Amino acid sequence: MRAEDIPRRVAREHGAAAIAPSLSAFPSSALESPMSSTSQPDASDSSSGLDAAVRERYSEGAQQTTPELCCPVDYDPSLLKVIPSEVIERDYGCGNPSRHLHPGDTVLDLGSGTGKICFIASQVVGAEGRVIGVDMNDDMLEVAERAHPAVAGRIGYDNVEFRKGRIEDLATNRAHVDRWLAANPVRSDRDLAALEDEMRRQRDAAPLVASDSVDAVVSNCVLNLVLPERKRALFDEIFRVLRKGGRAIISDIVSDEDVPDELVRDPELWSGCVSGALREDAFLKAFEDAGFHGIEILERADEAWQTVNGIEFRSLTVRAYKGKQGACLEQGQAVIYKGPWKRVEDDDGHVLERGERMAVCGKTYGLLTSGGYAGQVIGVEPLVPIPEASAGPFACTGNRKRSPRETKGATYTATIAVSTDCCEPGEDCDPEVSCC
Repeated sequence: MRAEDIPRRVAREHGAAAIAPSLSAFPSSALESPMSSTSQPDASDSSSGLDAAVRERYSEGAQQTTPELCCPVDYDPSLLKVIPSEVIERDYGCGNPSRHLHPGDTVLDLGSGTGKICFIASQVVGAEGRVIGVDMNDDMLEVAERAHPAVAGRIGYDNVEFRKGRIEDLATNRAHVDRWLAANPVRSDRDLAALEDEMRRQRDAAPLVASDSVDAVVSNCVLNLVLPERKRALFDEIFRVLRKGGRAIISDIVSDEDVPDELVRDPELWSGCVSGALREDAFLKAFEDAGFHGIEILERADEAWQTVNGIEFRSLTVRAYKGKQGACLEQGQAVIYKGPWKRVEDDDGHVLERGERMAVCGKTYGLLTSGGYAGQVIGVEPLVPIPEASAGPFACTGNRKRSPRETKGATYTATIAVSTDCCEPGEDCDPEVSCC
């Protein structure tokens, strides 16, 4: 790229004057793969146009209510009472992931908009919890920040903060980049290199959201707005910031068929949370490809929200867990699948037969007896526990049943008579109550 082309490129991609551009619209791909000449067609023009459409539509939505941007959703009225009407009227979503949060959680809300889900979540997680909202739209963030003190005052504590960033790049602090650009305008290729160096330094030294730092990632009808070429990075980022055992709870719009290119390229449909939707099964597969397990559909709208050219678009809420990575160790454990299916398969390929003691490693035992699988299996511990420090490797290939004799030990020959005394010493027992 010629140096004289830099201001024009930066101004186009930032949507601001080249003298002091803002990175509000700066595509990541523009920094990673600069073109060699502006005489060539810009492959990112279509993507930049979709990005611009989203910015403009949601900036408008921050100024006035835009009903076509949301699906009807029921929220707990008691949690809405403390939230200013401006936030509620200008919030756009298709589900309520906050109902699946727990007290004490540290929560990250992707595409937090005017802050409604953040303010609801702050009450669900309580004073011991924490909520971080990330959004790229300055107008939406302004509404959220304006409401922030009022909500904190009404609930009696402040556990919410808002940060500016792209949800597919949770390392780059865009507010920091804006401040840096204001002091260091990009007018040449050398200036652009300095900007790239500063962004790398900030991502490494103080990422917007640190790795392994949150218990739950939520999002409400925003993932579909991320450009197709960035969606894989988006799911990878969700996985990165979650702690081991953490979960993603995502409400979004999905389609029942592939969305054709002519609809994808339509800025009105894209910014309206329609044509950026992933096909329903591909949405779940994206979590699997990013390394999640225990992926479950929590809610699925019976009726389509919109139908375009015969393609149905509806709301879906999915929960997925992080934590199946790690060593497989032999700790003598087994799980019994309770049914009703004859057999099931987990995300690591373990096939569980109904009613059978299936041998599993210590890591899998922990996963299948907690989280998304809790209540579906019965855990069987060995009579003599095997500490992780002394456990050998477990071959997680194939599927093996574990004999009760293996669980109890080869030398186990105990005989235990039926007790005829149900009372423990010192207890006041009812003689009419039987032992069994």
